[in-house]
Amino acid sequence: MSTQAPTFTQPLQNVVALEGSAATFQAQVSGSPVPEVSWFRDGQVLSAAALPGVQISFSDGRAVLRIPAVSAAHSGRYSVRATNGAGQATSTAELLVTAETAPPTFIQRLQSSTVRQGSQVRLDVQVTGIPTPVVKFYREGAEIQSSADFRILQEGDLYSLLIAEAFPEDSGTYSVTATNSSGRATSTAELLVQGEPIPAKKTKTIRQTKVEKVAGVEASHLLAHKTPPRVPPKPTSKSPTQSSLAVKVSGPRQQSPSPVRHVKAPTPTSRCGSASIFVHSIHTDTPVQLHQHHFSFINTTSASALHTHHISFSFTNTT
Repeated sequence: MSTQAPTFTQPLQNVVALEGSAATFQAQVSGSPVPEVSWFRDGQVLSAAALPGVQISFSDGRAVLRIPAVSAAHSGRYSVRATNGAGQATSTAELLVTAETAPPTFIQRLQSSTVRQGSQVRLDVQVTGIPTPVVKFYREGAEIQSSADFRILQEGDLYSLLIAEAFPEDSGTYSVTATNSSGRATSTAELLVQGEPIPAKKTKTIRQTKVEKVAGVEASHLLAHKTPPRVPPKPTSKSPTQSSLAVKVSGPRQQSPSPVRHVKAPTPTSRCGSASIFVHSIHTDTPVQLHQHHFSFINTTSASALHTHHISFSFTNTT
């Protein structure tokens, strides 16, 4: 009877299996006498006791190793060895177990908000992905590290940025990124922190009294006399034989084309602010009685009463 060393007419093939699915290695071997078959994982003898759930079979030169539900722990280098009296042969292949994957997806995105200075702020996102994504928070593109002022919290797939006390300088654009082997996702929002309102300044209205001088007399003096003094009426009758008497108050004079000199009243001063100064030319044939600073005359034109007038004066020679 002739002998023949084992030969793999169908060697093992690499296997890629999704976690939880079944993985099968198989090879076809020939030899005479019929070879004995052994399995190895990463150089170690593989048995049902060493790898629970594994199924090993050999029939009609077909060697089979089956794992009903693989996990990441099953990944490795598998070998099958066929041996008989004429020799031995080995075939090797890889098992790669992959997990179910999904890119990050935001179930709850960041929300823009406006808060008062000193308020506590919480920015929340809910994100899923396989494998679990790595989540990071940023402000104006700079990554935020967890601290006493800015705390990053995680509860399952809920991630939060907690600002203990917000100030206007914390305003800006906030973003969060979620990254895993299948992809990357980003959510962005605006935070506006309003400062304390500035109280309005009280203003006082100061009423100003404008004081003007009217003809040399302060208005305050003039206001004290609301009703100006009465000016005696001018005489209503003249006589061709009347003598002319010009009465004036000291001051510059102005020439008049008439024989009677009319004198312009001087500009009132503060001392005489309440006085009414007037100049009047008197024409009368009534005898005039002279005294030190005034003269008197008796009005005899009235039949009902006698009127005496006292006037301060100075004389002007009209001849």
